[in-house]
Amino acid sequence: MKLYTKGGDKGRTSLIGGERVRKTDVRVEAYGTADELQANIAYLADNMAHEEVLIPYVEDCRKICSLLMTTCSLLALGEGCKGKIQPHSEENIAWLEGRIDALQEALKPVELFTIPGGCKLVSLCHVCRTVCRRAERRAIEAAENYDVDCTLLILLNRLSDYLYALCRTITERLEVEEILWRP
Repeated sequence: MKLYTKGGDKGRTSLIGGERVRKTDVRVEAYGTADELQANIAYLADNMAHEEVLIPYVEDCRKICSLLMTTCSLLALGEGCKGKIQPHSEENIAWLEGRIDALQEALKPVELFTIPGGCKLVSLCHVCRTVCRRAERRAIEAAENYDVDCTLLILLNRLSDYLYALCRTITERLEVEEILWRP
């Protein structure tokens, strides 16, 4: 089977189930942004793997990439395909909430807004966080127009919180200065 099909040459693509839509369809935008997030988180994990103190978070990122693949698939469901992809489980959402709580518990409270920067890994994690927020906005837009499973909205919302807590954790573990907004 060839990698290219020429089916998308005129700006259309297929959703799961065969429904053809424009590549600018809100569902395509949503799963494309979730895919972009997945790639950024994989890149973050690959870079964290070189820092001994960050190894525990690499496995989190690998699991999150798998969850994002499910998110992309749920967003790519075409007409009549509801139920073809299992939604995110309560256990996966609870796992993410537990990871957020564990990260937060180990951090000192923040009194000012955090500004990206301090080192490359912190900045990269902030890129992931902001792409996650965009993916959530695109998924909400898709849900306003189509029957989108609500578990993926919950997951994306929690994931941006996890990534914020991870940004702060990386800052602390690498002993770099946390950049705070001082208006």
